[in-house]
Amino acid sequence: MLQQTQVTTVIPYYLRFMEAFPGLSSLAAAPLERVLEQWSGLGYYSRARNLHKAARIIVSDHDGEFPDNFHLAVALPGIGQSTAGAILAQALQQRHAILDGNVKRVLCRYHAVDGWPGKAAVQNQLWRYAEQHTPHHRIDDYTQAMMDLGATLCTRASPQCVQCPLQTDCAAHKLDQVKRYPTPGPKKRLPIRTARLLILTDAATGRIMLEKRPPHGIWGGLWSLPEANLEESIERLCQQRWDMRVLENQDCGVFRHSFSHYHLDITPCRVQVQPNAATVKEQGEVTWCTLQDATRRALAAPVARIIKQHA
Repeated sequence: MLQQTQVTTVIPYYLRFMEAFPGLSSLAAAPLERVLEQWSGLGYYSRARNLHKAARIIVSDHDGEFPDNFHLAVALPGIGQSTAGAILAQALQQRHAILDGNVKRVLCRYHAVDGWPGKAAVQNQLWRYAEQHTPHHRIDDYTQAMMDLGATLCTRASPQCVQCPLQTDCAAHKLDQVKRYPTPGPKKRLPIRTARLLILTDAATGRIMLEKRPPHGIWGGLWSLPEANLEESIERLCQQRWDMRVLENQDCGVFRHSFSHYHLDITPCRVQVQPNAATVKEQGEVTWCTLQDATRRALAAPVARIIKQHA
């Protein structure tokens, strides 16, 4: 959860998740949809899918115990070199270097490392520094301290150098160029995509229709509102795809949801429909549900927002 999400955001999700899945066996045994429901709102849902896959592999291949071998840990879905090192250092006191975003920033400043950390040569240099500084004793405390130092004092925008225990030997501090490091990456202009999300409402019952998205890609495996292109005819789409007659439809205000690689401008559209009897029944990847039931399902944050505001 702490990959790409701040601690303060994670805490309530973590507590809820651990209550639902108190151990590896319960997580591995749970259907993916229930795992995604507990993850709903955290974003980057591939992390939840990988966590679920890893739990199942640990139960089936490692007798339900997290592997104490670094190479076996890295082989698990969603666990890279730094995450594996952090787990083994903190849980088993094994000596492994870590290099998450916070640690990269600390090392870049401490050694005045020039170059964007996203470049392979710079990253390799940082790994060498990380290995060099990693002690042989109290490895769990050191690992946590390095992550906390970057998260609380050596922050990106407002570094608290006066309080930092490393300021005396910090190269960036000596040069009075702390904010110069780490070197920022090349600025890229994110492309903009558009989509219309349909709030299909059964005129007779008030229930709305949800579709399960494909397992991979944007919001993979989550329930969502049906998607349409802005140029598509709502009447024709509903008739051809779901055999429903549109009674009325109205676009709502556009809002933007940003991903790491593009912006998505979403147009919610209220569509009151008259389905035939066969369409109203659940058909695998399609379900009709009340608003209360919809909000309990695994929904991406912008989809949940649309349902709450416009359904």
